Amino acid sequence: MPTTAIVVFTRDLRVHDNPVLAAAAAADHVLPVFVHDETLATTGFATGPRTRFLDECLADLDAGLRERGAALLRCEGDLVTEVARLAHEVDATAVHIAADASAYAVRRQRRLAEALAGRCELAVHDAVHTVLAAGTITPQGNDHFAVFTPYHRRWAGAARREIASAPRRLRLPPAVSAPEAPVGAGGESGMPGGETEARRRAHRWLGEDVDHYHRRHDDLAAEHGTSRLSPYLHFGCLSALELAAEAGARHTEGADAFVRQLAWRDFHFQVLAARPRAAHDDYRSRADDWRDDPQALQAWKEGRTGIPIVDAGMRQLAAEGWMHNRARLITGSFLAKTLYLDWRAGAAHFQQHLLDGDIANNQMNWQWVAGTGTDTRPNRVLNPLRQAERYDPTGDYVRTWVPELADLDDPRDLHQPWRLGSAKLRGLGYPAPIVDLDTARDRFQRHRQVDRTAS
Repeated sequence: MPTTAIVVFTRDLRVHDNPVLAAAAAADHVLPVFVHDETLATTGFATGPRTRFLDECLADLDAGLRERGAALLRCEGDLVTEVARLAHEVDATAVHIAADASAYAVRRQRRLAEALAGRCELAVHDAVHTVLAAGTITPQGNDHFAVFTPYHRRWAGAARREIASAPRRLRLPPAVSAPEAPVGAGGESGMPGGETEARRRAHRWLGEDVDHYHRRHDDLAAEHGTSRLSPYLHFGCLSALELAAEAGARHTEGADAFVRQLAWRDFHFQVLAARPRAAHDDYRSRADDWRDDPQALQAWKEGRTGIPIVDAGMRQLAAEGWMHNRARLITGSFLAKTLYLDWRAGAAHFQQHLLDGDIANNQMNWQWVAGTGTDTRPNRVLNPLRQAERYDPTGDYVRTWVPELADLDDPRDLHQPWRLGSAKLRGLGYPAPIVDLDTARDRFQRHRQVDRTAS
């Protein structure tokens, strides 16, 4: 009797090294499905840039499937309801889906198992989004690692699954006709979505730039200092395992430093998988009594704080749907520790605008910088002026994103324009700082009741 498998794509939008698709391809017939989840669409996920990026990813995935004889069926609604309906209509023998870490994904998996019980097999595949599956390595006496360094030591030597081959041929179920090929999202974008673009960028990064990563990754103005592959990893256009294997095979200091960042990504995934409430609750409570200051929060969101390095990062986020990692640390510390506003407000804003807005990495990185997460120095305050001097010494990053200050030649004036006087500042059309940094640091230390620490 012929077998029919449904492969449910979630955020594994690729045909290369996709264990979900590879396992489903063993069936006689395969129905590839993507459900535009109505719940996610109403929770701030479906912003314009991210919707555009997702549409491009899905169009590229569909093209890859058509090359192999299938096509992507796109549905809207509740994922569980739609998949159960399709399983009944095509008499599916198995449904394949990737495991994920968020509480929502875990609930969805549980509901799907209940909906399919007694009708067909549900195969849930691990290590699709990450190099190692959550829970693969654990410390003695605990279900997850809370400190990165020992995790990384174990991670580096752990056995990994084999890279899955892309299927050569797929056949749709006889009762299913291939839908019309989707129309592309259109328009020009500095970061087009899709596996084809992802693999092109990864090839260039590994061939030209990764070996210099250890020297350039904190340089805010360096065009190729970082890979900018995070949106493609988030949507699964790239395999983290394949990327780690190819970068690791170079055995250079830069490539090793880059692979370490992939380990950080896995680390946050395993923390959230073990503690799903950490998406919204403090992983380690510091008894913070966060301030309520809507005007300061809005100024931070708009990049109008009067601190140029902070404003540059926030404006890059608004313009590109991406932000340099060093800028994420600077803007995050400024919100949570300098303004002493709740990290959740910052995480929500990032999640809304980032193309790579991943629950595990976004939330756990925010908790790290706020000092409520896994940081071993939770009370450090990043001084934005020192950060600017160190990581944007010529001021090129600020000039790019804060055009009001672009004509200032002296980096000291560029990073501290209030040195020029209030009249000059008004003439430039740039706001005065909304907070005094020394006063704000003292306020944070009083609230946290900690020793003075700055970096």
